[in-house]
Amino acid sequence: MKQLLSSVALVLLLNLTAAAQDASVLRKIYLVENSLVGPVKAKDAKGWTLHERMAHYGVNGVSIAVIHNYQLAWAKGYGLANASLKTPVTAQTLFQAGSVSKSLNAVGLLRLVEKGKVDLDADVNRYLTSWKFPYDTASKGRVITLAQLLSHTAGVNVAGFSGYRQGEDLPNTVQILQGQAPANSPKVHATLAPGERYEYSGGGTTITQLMVEDITRQPYAQYKQQQVLRPLGMAASSFTAPAQNKAQSVATGYYEDGKPVEGRYHLYPEQAAAGLWTTPSDLAKFIIALQQAYRGTSNKVLSPAMAKRMLTPYHDQRSALGVFVGNYNGTRYFEHDGLTYGYYCQYYGSLTGGNGVVVMINSVNTALIPEIVNSVAQVYGFTGLLRTKTEKLLTLTDDILENYTGKYQLAPGAVLTVFTENHQLYVQLTGQNKIPLFAETERKFYMKVVDAQLEFVKDASGNISKAILYQNGSANDAPRVGPPAP
Repeated sequence: MKQLLSSVALVLLLNLTAAAQDASVLRKIYLVENSLVGPVKAKDAKGWTLHERMAHYGVNGVSIAVIHNYQLAWAKGYGLANASLKTPVTAQTLFQAGSVSKSLNAVGLLRLVEKGKVDLDADVNRYLTSWKFPYDTASKGRVITLAQLLSHTAGVNVAGFSGYRQGEDLPNTVQILQGQAPANSPKVHATLAPGERYEYSGGGTTITQLMVEDITRQPYAQYKQQQVLRPLGMAASSFTAPAQNKAQSVATGYYEDGKPVEGRYHLYPEQAAAGLWTTPSDLAKFIIALQQAYRGTSNKVLSPAMAKRMLTPYHDQRSALGVFVGNYNGTRYFEHDGLTYGYYCQYYGSLTGGNGVVVMINSVNTALIPEIVNSVAQVYGFTGLLRTKTEKLLTLTDDILENYTGKYQLAPGAVLTVFTENHQLYVQLTGQNKIPLFAETERKFYMKVVDAQLEFVKDASGNISKAILYQNGSANDAPRVGPPAP
């Protein structure tokens, strides 16, 4: 009898413990849903609700997964996957992952490296059989390597792809690389010498797609399913478009004006660069597996040594192999975002501690996800990911503001134009909308709509010689090259 009572007491204790844990998780979910803040918050601001911000930005659907202590803490969907059919977003709803595909692509290539099928630092033409990289004068006699392609340092063109509408003819990988019909993107070639500098390239990633096909003699999506997605337990994910019988589980993509993408979504035969369909829960499995490999407790898809190489910046301080690494207040995170027609997503995974967050939305709006990440970071105490500051009211004279106006060369083809309008300082990047700047100090300004700061630097003569753009954990110099346009 005494043993029976002891067993009953143990069961009751376990049930009470589980209930307390469930209550704790529900409380944190509630706080995340009600604590959204932007890059800058007003004093005494309490935060917005998730549904308020979804309505504010016109975002139909959101899906979130939170990782805590190397485990999936929770995953939940919000809003509508299809506004016209009133289909709700659930944790199982599939979203287009865009450039997040590059992270999973890198895992697949690094598995081939570990099997001795390819050398990270060898000429890629050694492994390409159905097409060869067209070395030209821009290559300056240097070879292009897999490590350079995965880290965007190969000097290769074509930053991104626009995809194809439903019903359009789709090119194969060689046609994409050759820029040959029905491909709608330019041919892939060198624009810089390999290893010279970071230059984001979806074209370079597509070369790695062909490497997989030529080395394995398998369709790219099949190899990824067998060697990456299945071992990671990403059962809902695929590098091919969802079958028609899964239509109800797929989020429809929407433009920023609220109109749906024609045919619900575009198709991306550039699978390595943008072809992944997935859920935040599945992406969390990838993040956790990589975190565990990095700390040496798992080799599910990569060895600890290869995981460390993948998560080590290759050329600069951020660009690693298929991921970016940011140092935020002393805590390092590997990360990537993805933007396609109708979808945007972002993930973060800490290199130590086993924390992270994944957010996917069926909209091209890029302002909501940082607010959600801020909320998660605030509730869970994720160091470095809470990137909001309290608004400061520092007023500068028109003469001081006018001193900063001019053009600043951020990168080839990317110029920051700084100008004033009605006593307000603005910055405008080539091809983008103007953004107001607010004084943090006399020479350092912050932006409210994005998590970025702009600092102006004087030379020995006291003249403004350059600006420094601080964003995503990096500092980018932009020398002053001229006055603003009249």
